[in-house]
Amino acid sequence: MKSKFTTAMLAFFLGGLGIHRFYLGQNKLGIFYLLFCWTFIPALIAFIDFFVFIFMSEDHFNYKYNLTTGF
Repeated sequence: MKSKFTTAMLAFFLGGLGIHRFYLGQNKLGIFYLLFCWTFIPALIAFIDFFVFIFMSEDHFNYKYNLTTGF
């Protein structure tokens, strides 16, 4: 089961490399983050992702990312 707090922290500290996307199982998106990390655009998107994850309700996060784990 994925943690909302862990996802937000990964987005804040390692988001420019797409680590939070790999954590969520979105490997294709994570690879795009890695390919374009030299442009710093993924870092900006990850910073926005950080706030999205922080303000997202726990229920919505579980529905979106933990539905297959049977939360």
